[in-house]
Amino acid sequence: MSVILESVITCPHCNTEYAETMPVNACMYFYECTNCKTLLKPAAGDCCVFCTYGTVKCPPIQMNKSCCA
Repeated sequence: MSVILESVITCPHCNTEYAETMPVNACMYFYECTNCKTLLKPAAGDCCVFCTYGTVKCPPIQMNKSCCA
């Protein structure tokens, strides 16, 4: 199974989209929007901002592993 490392984060406040490369060995709990500077946090039940706001889930979730364990 190949893991996708790029995800496009969409800010729920201003709808700005920004492509980011996801880390494979760490979770990204916070993300500052490049446009409106809002600090994004994961939704309840999600492990990171990519799982909540990204087009692709984080690498551990893609591999059916526990994220950030």
